[in-house]
Amino acid sequence: MRPEGIIVPLVTPMDGDGNIALGAIGEQVDRMIDSGVDGIFAFGTNGEGYILSYEEKEKVLSSVIDAVSGRVPVYAGTGAISTEEAVRTSRMAARLGADYLSVITPSFAKASQEELYAYYETVAASTDLPIIIYNIPARTGNAVSPETVGRLAKLGNIVGAKDSSGDFSNILSYIQEGRKADPDFAILSGNDRLIIWTLIAGGKGGIAGCANVYPKTLASIYDLYKEGRIEEAIQVNESLADFRALFKFGNPNTVVKKAVQLLGYEVGECRAPFNKLDAKAVDLIKKCLDSDKAKGLC
Repeated sequence: MRPEGIIVPLVTPMDGDGNIALGAIGEQVDRMIDSGVDGIFAFGTNGEGYILSYEEKEKVLSSVIDAVSGRVPVYAGTGAISTEEAVRTSRMAARLGADYLSVITPSFAKASQEELYAYYETVAASTDLPIIIYNIPARTGNAVSPETVGRLAKLGNIVGAKDSSGDFSNILSYIQEGRKADPDFAILSGNDRLIIWTLIAGGKGGIAGCANVYPKTLASIYDLYKEGRIEEAIQVNESLADFRALFKFGNPNTVVKKAVQLLGYEVGECRAPFNKLDAKAVDLIKKCLDSDKAKGLC
């Protein structure tokens, strides 16, 4: 199995008290799949995996897998600060029936490349599921170097890497180093702005937070690319610029979830303390949604 296409890191619905609203997961899963996305990613960054307990992750993943019902692959975010917790969560995801694991780097404490290699090597040895390395140094404080990605690509079940650094040169280096070890090693952009350019460079798609807001629009980028309609795909990719510009007004997760809520879906707020947007920001999100709708984004 190799990851490809547009994969949505599904927002985790919550009620007014910040508790998981399991009953609302199915609606979002159906909305994404009906819009043409190629995979559902449970409790990624946009799914607030960083603030969910192990027990909550188990419930969310079980609900996602039930709702997906085999229609597209299910990805589970199983990385953690400790190797032990990452292994525990990865085994849970395998037991529940996930198709892929997305393993974020440890966070807070600075890790050497040897420590990162050992972390991923141990997680990979704990499961037969295919694993995607998740590199997002701005959030975790740790970056997996291209050389380390190349080493990890030699392990049988580490099949790809998601890069959310926003540095396209890093994506290119990941593609180069990964494919030295495995010609089919899959690189995914975690930055929506770079999805089409990653595809053109030889990557396989993207894990796109904005797909929670505009699933059909994001899914069409990959479809157009596969059809050879590259200029159209570039134009669609660039059509997201106005929405992405809103990220300067708050945590991108918070902006995305608020936008989904403003579209009329009962997904609640992000869990505190990451749930504050001032009135000006909310008004700008509303205006952007209206403008984007007029331009055909959906």
